[in-house]
Amino acid sequence: GQKVAFVGESGSGKSTIVALLERFYDPTSGRVLLNGEDIRTLEGSPQCVRSIFGYVGQEPILFAASIKDNLAYGLPHTPTDEEIKAACKRANVHSFISSLPEGYNTYCGSSSGGGSQISGGQKQRVAIARALLRNPQILLLDEATSALDNESELMVQETIDGLQRTSQLTTISIAHRLSTIRNSDIIFVMKSGCLVEQGTHEELIGKPQGVYNSLVAAQQAAASEANKGGRPSLVRQESTASSSVASHGG
Repeated sequence: GQKVAFVGESGSGKSTIVALLERFYDPTSGRVLLNGEDIRTLEGSPQCVRSIFGYVGQEPILFAASIKDNLAYGLPHTPTDEEIKAACKRANVHSFISSLPEGYNTYCGSSSGGGSQISGGQKQRVAIARALLRNPQILLLDEATSALDNESELMVQETIDGLQRTSQLTTISIAHRLSTIRNSDIIFVMKSGCLVEQGTHEELIGKPQGVYNSLVAAQQAAASEANKGGRPSLVRQESTASSSVASHGG
């Protein structure tokens, strides 16, 4: 049930971590361990390794099919209606789907083709439910809220926070907006493909010259400029007056 986050500037290597975990390619040196075992030695193909993970990306993809078919897409078995509803309740999207005239049979194609208009936040919740329906051991969130507006981001983040509070599901978050990972059990800070810092939010923000502290300061400055134009922001002001902890090189 641990909450893990990877942060860093664009190109720092965050999404490469996801690719290595799911064995889209293997490391040229070193190892990726799962419960102490090299994932390259686990029984089965890379597809078997990927079955351990549920993945939610930046852009939610819904196919031209019903919500029910979208939820079941890619599963090795046909889920029951009860399994589908249970996953949607965990993703906090069941009530919304049930409120639609056709419910789970609502068509998700373009509006011009008769499809239902579903907001970005609701689409992302459906994507989370689809990942949960796989019954994964680890949920990978690859900048899952970065493409959403503030209102939708809050909606989806509440869903993610609820999952982390109420289940033993391990979550690994790749994040650009630092406000979304402040409650993580451990945060790994990437720079130029290397791990340069690690710790909790409070520990990392207490390093005045640290990379994480600089990232927070930059987002605060951007939020301040946005607020001048009347645009609300999710970035919270932080105090840098905190005890320092040793930096871990990578």
